[in-house]
Amino acid sequence: MNKKVKGKKTKRKVRYDRILIFLGIVLMLVISLIFLFNLKITNIYIKNNHYLKDQQIIEIARLSDYPISIFNSSSKIEERLTSDTFIKSAKVTKKWLTNVYIEIEENRPLFYYDYDGKTVLLDGTKVDSKYPVPTVLNYITDTYYKAFVEKMGTLDENILTRISEIEFKPNNVDDNRFLFSMSDGNYVYVNIETFDKLNKYLSILEGLPNKNGILYLDYGNNFEIIE
Repeated sequence: MNKKVKGKKTKRKVRYDRILIFLGIVLMLVISLIFLFNLKITNIYIKNNHYLKDQQIIEIARLSDYPISIFNSSSKIEERLTSDTFIKSAKVTKKWLTNVYIEIEENRPLFYYDYDGKTVLLDGTKVDSKYPVPTVLNYITDTYYKAFVEKMGTLDENILTRISEIEFKPNNVDDNRFLFSMSDGNYVYVNIETFDKLNKYLSILEGLPNKNGILYLDYGNNFEIIE
């Protein structure tokens, strides 16, 4: 008769070194997560703001309550910023996790419209607040109002600050003529088609007599001295 041979039971060797490595990795991950969740935004840099102060922008972005978590996403911050009337666009980037860079394009004020007592912004929005911008003295017809706002938005800042008053002055020849009263004592006529010439105002003055006068930029570059 064949005798059954009982199989020998073998003990599996526990690899404590692998367990320690696994636990070490888990521990490092936990520590890293704790570190990240406790990491805060430490520096905020703001660029291209003129009318809005840094603190106003920080408050609009909801970054004023320190300490601020780094998990505020850039897209969410941009969304908060562009929801404000005075911000046209915003770009938010993060560097080294704790540094936030905010670059904005302001929906800046262009002119005060005396007709309805409102300040008109770059996108055409009207607000009650008054700013140091040119005053449009009279009503601009609907036919040219939108184009006028767009053209005002193309003026360089250094030109815009030199304009004190604007009057809509159509005549029999030109129904979209405007008269600009400049802070230096000169007057400038333009129309919608020649509006861009205003950005060359300073260079045009260099070739004119050093006297106050009327510059006709609606047709040509004629200059009439005011006696």
